Amino acid sequence: MTTGQPTREERLAAKLRENLRRRKAQARGQATSRTDPATLDAQQGLSKEQDAR
Repeated sequence: MTTGQPTREERLAAKLRENLRRRKAQARGQATSRTDPATLDAQQGLSKEQDAR
């Protein structure tokens, strides 16, 4: 049964690994933006502009 194509289980496992990497990178980005004063100022400025609308 070796056709060179990944089985359904292997495809799902690969997608799960890819999704986990993406979510970890996203979480790292959010953690960084929370601690970066320049980013915090920019985010607060955006929320103030949205409130003014």
